[in-house]
Amino acid sequence: MGKIIAFSNQKGGVGKTTTCVNMSAYLANKGYKCLIVDLDPQGNATSGLGFAKSEVKNSVYNVMIDDMPIEDAVVKTCIDGLDILPSNIDLAGAEVELVYVKSREHVLKNVLEKAKGSYDFITIDCPPSLGLLTINALASADTVIIPIQSEYYALEGLSQLMNTIKLVVKHLNPSLKIEGVVLTMNDNRAIISRQISAEIKKFFGKRVFETAIPRNIRLAEAPSHGVPIMLHDTRCSGAKAYLALTDEFLARQPGKKKTTAN
Repeated sequence: MGKIIAFSNQKGGVGKTTTCVNMSAYLANKGYKCLIVDLDPQGNATSGLGFAKSEVKNSVYNVMIDDMPIEDAVVKTCIDGLDILPSNIDLAGAEVELVYVKSREHVLKNVLEKAKGSYDFITIDCPPSLGLLTINALASADTVIIPIQSEYYALEGLSQLMNTIKLVVKHLNPSLKIEGVVLTMNDNRAIISRQISAEIKKFFGKRVFETAIPRNIRLAEAPSHGVPIMLHDTRCSGAKAYLALTDEFLARQPGKKKTTAN
């Protein structure tokens, strides 16, 4: 059965989508079958993998709101073994529509239960909010990865996210765990970056991944080309960091041994 991992932080611009897409791509490259669920109405994971949001006919919205079978909406990406359940602007209205749905916090969980047997990993790119879509993701997930930017405002709102996770564990998903915290847009040359990193490690301890993601122009360029970094520039510092992060993530997985890379 596939492990479901939510990538969540209600603060926007912290590298959440970049981390979700690139870790998923490297997992697929190592031979694991992966599905990205783009749960953000902005659809950045969708466009970042080369799909025009305006041309997406069947999306996560149709699966969650219209009861469309998930297999009718999932599409293959440019990476062998990596599929995506895409998003488009229709998802923006889902928060309101879900309010009137019975067991509204578990709609996505019921959808993904039907897909878990087909994948090793299912990754969810959450929206930058703590609304019903994010609650659905956390209620569905086995674990959550929290990308945090190594900058001054990084810790702002973190207590709110942690409180939301605690409430989800208490009321909706008792087995949810924090997989880890990823430091993104890191610059070890900057004093403030080192200070923030130290504060985050003090707060989260060993749950912080040793691998930090650096600021990297090539990494920022990749989504505009509709590919993950491994297909844009495999030798840049951003690509090397996400490969190392994926290896570190896999090392934490019991029974998930590394397979042959493509």
